[in-house]
Amino acid sequence: MTAFLHTLRDLLADLSAGHSRDPLPERWARLLAALVGSYPADASTLMVAHDDGLQPVAVLGLDDEVRGRRFALDAHPRLAAIAAHPGVCRFPLDSTLPDPFDGLLDDASSHVHDCMGVALRDGDRLLGMLTLDALTPGCLAAIDDDELLAAAGLMATCLRLAQQLSDTRSRLNQALDQTFDHDAPRHSEPAWHSPAMRQLDESLALVAPTDMSVLLHGETGVGKERLARRVHALSSRRKGPLVRVNCAALPEALVESELFGHRRGAFSGAVRDHRGHFAMAHEGTLMLDEIGELPLTMQPKLLRVLQEGEIQPLGSETPQRVNVRVIAVTNRALDQEVAAGRFREDLYHRLSVFPLRVPPLCERRDDVLLLAGGFLEDNRIRLGVANLRLEPEAERALLAWHWPGNIRELEHTLGRAALRAFGERPRDTRHARRDAVVRIATHHLELPSSEAPIPRPADANVVTATEAAPSMPLREAVEAFQRQHIARALDTHDGNWAATARALRTDSGNLHRLAKRLGLKH
Repeated sequence: MTAFLHTLRDLLADLSAGHSRDPLPERWARLLAALVGSYPADASTLMVAHDDGLQPVAVLGLDDEVRGRRFALDAHPRLAAIAAHPGVCRFPLDSTLPDPFDGLLDDASSHVHDCMGVALRDGDRLLGMLTLDALTPGCLAAIDDDELLAAAGLMATCLRLAQQLSDTRSRLNQALDQTFDHDAPRHSEPAWHSPAMRQLDESLALVAPTDMSVLLHGETGVGKERLARRVHALSSRRKGPLVRVNCAALPEALVESELFGHRRGAFSGAVRDHRGHFAMAHEGTLMLDEIGELPLTMQPKLLRVLQEGEIQPLGSETPQRVNVRVIAVTNRALDQEVAAGRFREDLYHRLSVFPLRVPPLCERRDDVLLLAGGFLEDNRIRLGVANLRLEPEAERALLAWHWPGNIRELEHTLGRAALRAFGERPRDTRHARRDAVVRIATHHLELPSSEAPIPRPADANVVTATEAAPSMPLREAVEAFQRQHIARALDTHDGNWAATARALRTDSGNLHRLAKRLGLKH
């Protein structure tokens, strides 16, 4: 207990120095180890409560990917029982309630045989939870309930102070804005390992409470939309609407009507009034996704709305005031688009008041297993099994791959792998399926090796550029190179033709026509 108190003192000193809960995963891990390190438990967790479930901030005896999982109380009856218990909750050795860590404690995928936990509270409000699990029945019986409950009370005080510090910083960022809501929803975000994401989180927390326009830019699949939603959730506009517009999906002839609205009879086919996305987002946030695809002819009109704060629907003679915070999202380098004359410089500067670059997954490999943990939990629920876990070699394969498709590729890879691993199991009864622990091996991931050949088109007889003979006619050689280059780009962007067109810096329609001519599309 002495080591625990010393570690607790250090953590409290960090909190008093102005550090919030999120950047301190190492401190929480040391605190957990100091408390339970002498206990005969095979695994233990310290979890923090959010609106969407419990999020581990420290784990012992479990893979680090567990910190990326979210545990909803309605999906985990043992955690729900601990949350409802006023003291230390111990489960009978023959309890039939599934344990959230069944199959995760050892290489044999054994089920937990001894389990206990205690809720961390601030009055009646659940702040978090401390759990202990063991594979040997009865080995946790010697743990003193009063000692554990006292330590849990001190941990709850730390969590409460960390939460109050975060709230105070938000209030300061909002410059004493009276709309601050102490009971605003709290959604779980892992405490990232990578410095790039920690810095991004700090910047996001800084700008979210303001009304500044934000430009989120980064590669396809890095999670820009999720971050845009988080900016809205942390802002004073959180109770207002969040309206998402995909600029690439708007027909050029209808862009103005979709954004600013129209009146009945304004044009042929306008049979009723239409509010427009800006009006829909009044007192809230408008997310302009793929802003780089907005036609050049529409950009001056968008600039005027951002400058003057008013719209004029088509067919209306009266301007309409709107109070909207804009978050622009793009996978293009807009500064290069400006230099090339494809994007207005004044609009670019208006949108990028506070630019945030979202790093690709290859620059944040330390976060791969945290992200994988969240996707494993999602697939566990979807498949209806007790647990999903990665074999050690599968973890190494995930860390070694360069993830050209970023988080989206990781999500799809694990979804497919979970289904393949589940499909290899013998047919289970419904009860056996609920108790099943599915293990994902390297071959389930089907990740290409670094020496993997460039994907060929459907026609295996087509000669690629690398096989082109010197005597091949120039036109055929050029087509072979185009075919190979497009196929490689398409594979990199997970079959997304729009993203491929942007990466190749060509018109999407032209790319589709070229792909059909080259036999890549039918």
